[in-house]
Amino acid sequence: MPALDALLDGPRAERAFLLKAVFAGAWAIGIEDEAPLSVVVLARGSATFTGADGIGHDLVPGDVVLARGPAPYTFGDRGDRPVSIRILPGQVCVDPHGQVLPDEMITGVRTWGNTRDTGADDTTVMLIGTYERATSVGALLLARLPESVVLHDSDPTLTTLLAAELDGEDAGQSVVLDRLLDLVLVTAVRTLLTDTPARPTDPTVNRALAALEARPDLPWTVATLGAHVGLSRAALARRFTHHVGEPPLTYLTRWRLALAADLLGGTDLPLAAIAGRVGYTSPFALSAALKRAHGVAPATYRSGAA
Repeated sequence: MPALDALLDGPRAERAFLLKAVFAGAWAIGIEDEAPLSVVVLARGSATFTGADGIGHDLVPGDVVLARGPAPYTFGDRGDRPVSIRILPGQVCVDPHGQVLPDEMITGVRTWGNTRDTGADDTTVMLIGTYERATSVGALLLARLPESVVLHDSDPTLTTLLAAELDGEDAGQSVVLDRLLDLVLVTAVRTLLTDTPARPTDPTVNRALAALEARPDLPWTVATLGAHVGLSRAALARRFTHHVGEPPLTYLTRWRLALAADLLGGTDLPLAAIAGRVGYTSPFALSAALKRAHGVAPATYRSGAA
């Protein structure tokens, strides 16, 4: 199972927090919601995104920002604008002194901001989607990405569809929005995995990592993985650990358990089927590993996810 497919093979966005933010004039928002991941598409106007590293990025229409919590970040009409709105956990909006902001900022269906005029020259429109619960595979994959990143020239078709759906009130809107958000995310992550150091720069290590992620069900050893990519056992172990940050079989265990946790929480597959799919010899072995990782039995984990 390729890593990008596995990102959405477990629980997908489910009634994710989505809205259209419309601002004009002087404005700055501090995001402190600690959400695992937020996706922001600039649909109109301009803005400056400042990540936890303090570096500002000027945005133009079509730019996509991926920001991983819990680190805070800001959006504003300019980078040095003092924050006037803070977004806290649970999407609670307060002023700089902690006072809850009035409902007047809700300007329409899934629309929020300081203006209702979306056609003014200085109006900025941002399409915001927040994943408030990370899947296990998602957390493992996204941890390889920068804490925040700006991608340019996104597919305008996706932006148009997302903006139109946010304006609507048709039946099934939440489901459609969730799937559109997933599509924007996958498109962005696919670009990152191709164009950034999210994948190892060593092509042989990259092939080894891809093999583990694609076939976790195989009885891999460092020797068989080395033979698969044309390296000795010692050379593979050294180069894999240098580029990935942990030995091959340690990563494989984490990958197997992440896949198992998402399949357990997002499907009704029996534990034996999940065990076979992720490379455990028996449901008892997988049950023991999951309990060590999560502190609860698989049945308890599944009921909690449900």
